[in-house]
Amino acid sequence: MDVQDIKNRFGIIGNSPLLNRAIEVARQVSPTDISVLITGESGSGKEAFSHIIHQLSHRKHGPFIAVNCGAIPEGTVDSELFGHVKGSFTNATEDRKGYFEVVNGGTIFMDEVAELPPSTQARLLRVLESGEYIRVGSSKVFKTDVRVVAATNKDVMENVQRGKFREDLYYRLNTVPLHIPALRERKEDIYLLFRKFIVDFSEKYRTPHIQLNEEARRMLENYSWPGNVRQLKNISEQIAVLEREREIGPETLARYLPREQQNLPMRLERPEAEREFSERDLLYKVLFDMKKDLVDLKKLVFNIIQHPNDLRQATASDPSLVSRLYHDPDIKEEEKDFDFHAPYLNNPKVLESDESFNDAEEVEESLSLEDQEADLIRKALRKHGGKRKSAAFELGISERTLYRKIKELNL
Repeated sequence: MDVQDIKNRFGIIGNSPLLNRAIEVARQVSPTDISVLITGESGSGKEAFSHIIHQLSHRKHGPFIAVNCGAIPEGTVDSELFGHVKGSFTNATEDRKGYFEVVNGGTIFMDEVAELPPSTQARLLRVLESGEYIRVGSSKVFKTDVRVVAATNKDVMENVQRGKFREDLYYRLNTVPLHIPALRERKEDIYLLFRKFIVDFSEKYRTPHIQLNEEARRMLENYSWPGNVRQLKNISEQIAVLEREREIGPETLARYLPREQQNLPMRLERPEAEREFSERDLLYKVLFDMKKDLVDLKKLVFNIIQHPNDLRQATASDPSLVSRLYHDPDIKEEEKDFDFHAPYLNNPKVLESDESFNDAEEVEESLSLEDQEADLIRKALRKHGGKRKSAAFELGISERTLYRKIKELNL
């Protein structure tokens, strides 16, 4: 059976080289029992190819079942696939066969396989490698002879790298990769599909046959079709039911095509550990920057104290210096309280007797987070006269947390 015969048998419309290549791969892999991973966007027709693989194989007289792995709740997926025994969980009132037991000798199509939880992935890997499985709540090993055809619209390798999908299972499923092209990659097939859908729906609903003029046809072919063949079919049905004019122009067609969205940057959630690590790094960076600014400020003040004449000479030659410094927008309000003409600047003896200034360059603040935290708590308690409730409100924590911190830090 050649590619055209397969198209005729399974009702596949299109002449795109990418589509023909996918059909050829499906035809070649069908007589074997190896696993196939079908990839492609949602609505591109992945399930249709699973039927091709099953019907052209020696299992065509055996059972076929399609399972949407993403639609099964995580708590029951093992029971659905592998069965369970009576009493294994709540409401398990009797033994139940799973899909792998029911489809023995046939083919199981596992759509959205990337949505399987890790525990189920391990069970599936065992079935693929040895044909063995265990029902939920049992210790008895069962055997099955099932061919698995899996499908996904996600980048499975990316999930593997993020630890969300087993690497060994990926390579076991992906023995033969089969990619279904998106509809926008098959522009030459879009109008053919539209005509087929319009004819079918016009006959079904007994409505006039619709045609597109040249401009509308170009609009149809240049649309991105994010929903692929499924979206084109739905829009064709809408037009067949709602429109009464035999020929449709671009203005009419535009009412049925959703407005295309621009590709906007996506906000990606980072793993929790990576996010915490970055926040910790940011905190350390802020602390080190604060320490550097503090040391620089101390050096500046120390130099002014040691050489007051330099400041007086500078202000004498440029009287607006102090005014400009005072009105500098980069200087915070609390920093403007510094009086450049304070009496001690004119009294070097006072400066020499003040040991705190002489040691200013050597004093460094502790960078310990625990010390910083203890210092903030002490200041808050002193500010509010020892009242823990008010201090906790000032610090933005609960009174209970403050009490625990006081005990931990021996305050």
